[in-house]
Order: sequence, then C-alpha cells, then structure tokens
Amino acid sequence: MASGTLYTYPENFRAYKVLIAAQYSGAQVKIANDFVFGETNKNEAFLKKFPLGKVPAFETCDGKCITESNAIAYYVANDQLRGKTDFERAEIIQWFGFADSEILPASCAWVFPLLGIMPYNKQTVEHAKDDVKKALTALNSHLLTRTYLVGERLTLADISVAMTLLHLYQYILEPNLRKPYQNVNRWFQTVIYQPESMAVIGAFKLAEKTLEYDPKKYAETQGKSSKKEKKEKESKKESKESKEAKEPKESKKEAAEELDPADAALAAEPKTTNPFDTLPKGSFDLDDFKRFYSNEDEAKSIPYFWQKFDPEHYSIWLGEYKYNDELTKVFMSCNLISGMYQRLDKMRKGAFASACLFGTDNDSTISGIWVWRGQELAFTLCPDWQVDYESYSWTKLDPTKTETKDLVQQYFSWTGTDKEGRKFNQGKIFK
Repeated sequence: MASGTLYTYPENFRAYKVLIAAQYSGAQVKIANDFVFGETNKNEAFLKKFPLGKVPAFETCDGKCITESNAIAYYVANDQLRGKTDFERAEIIQWFGFADSEILPASCAWVFPLLGIMPYNKQTVEHAKDDVKKALTALNSHLLTRTYLVGERLTLADISVAMTLLHLYQYILEPNLRKPYQNVNRWFQTVIYQPESMAVIGAFKLAEKTLEYDPKKYAETQGKSSKKEKKEKESKKESKESKEAKEPKESKKEAAEELDPADAALAAEPKTTNPFDTLPKGSFDLDDFKRFYSNEDEAKSIPYFWQKFDPEHYSIWLGEYKYNDELTKVFMSCNLISGMYQRLDKMRKGAFASACLFGTDNDSTISGIWVWRGQELAFTLCPDWQVDYESYSWTKLDPTKTETKDLVQQYFSWTGTDKEGRKFNQGKIFK
C-alpha cells in the first residue's frame, strides 16, 4: 500500500485528486502541515527533491519523489481506479489530457478574475466562456449513455475531471448555466457526493449565483501582495549580496519562481486575519490545555480543563452530524471527521474538539464537543471555516450545568454511548 507525504497549500483542487484516490485505495497520505506556499517550495531542501518548486508534490515513505497531480494520484490509487485493461488505462490518460487542456485553462481564465487573483480582460473571459461550453457539451454527449467516464465503475478519470470542474461548479455554473448539461450535472454530483470525496472536500455546494466581477478585489490583492513583497525584500536586503556571492548564478531559486500560474494565483489570495485574534484572550491558555491533554490521562486532564476554563471568553458547543442515516463503513465515517479537521486547519489556533463515532458499520452516529474562543458560533466568523459546519446541528452548552460536565467527561475520555445507546467506537481530537 502506498504511503508518504503530500506537499500542498489548503484547498488545492489538484491535491484533492490525490487525497480522494487515497480515500478509495486506503493509501496512507500525510499532508505536510509545516508547508508554506511561496516559502517552503523555494528553500534548498525542497528544491533538491522537487527542482521546479511546484505543488502538489509527493515524497514516498522510502524517499522517492513524484510531481504532477495526475501522476501522484495514479501512484496512490488502487487497480480499480487505474483501469482494468490497457484500453481503459489509455482512456484514463486521455481524460487527464482533456481536463488539463480543455477545461483547466478556460476555467482559470473565467474564474480567477472574478476571485480577484487575475486581471479582468473581457475578450479573454468571453473566449473562456465559449471554451467551457464546448468542453461541457462534449462531456455531456459522452455521458448520455454512461454513468462514469471509463468503464462501469468510478476511476481516476472521473476524479481528475470532476476536480478540474470544481471551481466552475462552485463559482460560475448557477442553475440556468448548468441546465443544458444534465448528464454532466448528474455525473459530477455522483462523483463529489461519494463518501470518499466528501471526506476530502466536504459537503460541496453548487453555485446558486454566478460570481460577479468586482474590480476592487484585484486591486486589493495586488496592494497586499506588493506590501508583502516590499517587506520581504527589505528583510532580505542585507543578506542578499553575501548569498549571491556564495551561490552560483544558475541557482535553483530561479527554477522555483517558475511556478504554475494557476497554483501561484490560488495561493496568492490575500490572507485574512484569524477572527479569533480580534476576540479577547481571557485567562484560558488553550495551548497549555492542549499540551496537558496530550501528555496526561483523562483523570488529570479533564479536571485541569475545568480548573483553567474561562467561561467569559470561551464557550462549549455540542455538534451533531445531521445525516447519520447516510453513514456506512466506520472507516469512511471517520474520514469525514478527519476531512473536516483538515479543512479547518486555520481554526486550530483558538479551538479544541473531541469528535466521536458511536456504533458500527451501517449503524453509526457522529457528534462532538467543541471549545473555542468567543461566545458565538465560530464557523460563521470566517468563510474558510464554513465548508462543513452546516452538516451539523450546533448547541451551545452551559458550562455551569452538570449535563455539560458529563458530556465533556464523556467526549474528552471517549466513553459511553450516543442518545440511542450505540457504544463508542472511535474518536478524533482537533487541537
């Protein structure tokens, strides 16, 4: 079984291909949490492994390196995803090319200006619209008599093409625009609403309205980028001359700057301030509790929590998954929890959670206790945090009540049953 480390920035649709393939195959893919796009991929150690400095990039557990998302996805996939025959494998490669050549350039040209990460050019956007229509028309025709792109079961072809269409369905294709492509719509939703896909991208929402162009967005992005670049140049100015004297002119740094335009544009979106930073810190040192919880058993860590907890500046919430009747295999359900945690990585600074799965295959529930800074539902404070939270019902708990203390005891110690009597099966901590 394949295993290794994936280097990528958050919400990279190319990386989604790899992570979804791994969900199907069971490959152990770890995301490099310390990766910072524009920094990590420019340092000497990274470029020694991946000379072009592009992501996603994958390093196997035995030190082998792979670049290009389709190649990495192929490596971590299983035989079903790769195709059963030589002809099916050739078809899959064909669809890789279709996604990268026919869909991706047009999608970027249409979507990126609306997101403010590329300048708007009316002629370019109109041309992109035509190209998207041609690609969707061809895809719609192919899917008229087919459930999947290749063969009778889902393959890497479906994953690759669906992920390349993700931004169009997310920002552009509102109901009227997608109406002519019913076969594509049916197929796309079949792919993205598989448990393996949802474990990675969450409960995806189709566009209700096409994103409108706002010239201020690009100006703001450019302004912030310029300030950041100026600051970086100033901080590096003193050491630059000595560096150049030591390094050869054909530095690998030059190669690192030749990044894929789509990757660079997505990763260059302006960074937003963490909403927790705007709230009073209070007396509860959440990082201290996380360390204590990690290093001590529950007999000590739970009393420590109540001893340190600051109810004025922090709140406790119960989150209960709304669609338990759709849960099947336990490992897939646990992947839903992991996927949500992964997408909420930026929220870790001011939050802690213990989510539990109760029950067995085809009879289970997901719920969890969450603690975060502030008294309001935290997910609504930041668009980046709103991917999964609507799949749960949220109840604010009174920290003075015995019922709350009992729930904290149960979820923090991974014991007990759910409301219907299903026994605890597995738990995952967000810290």
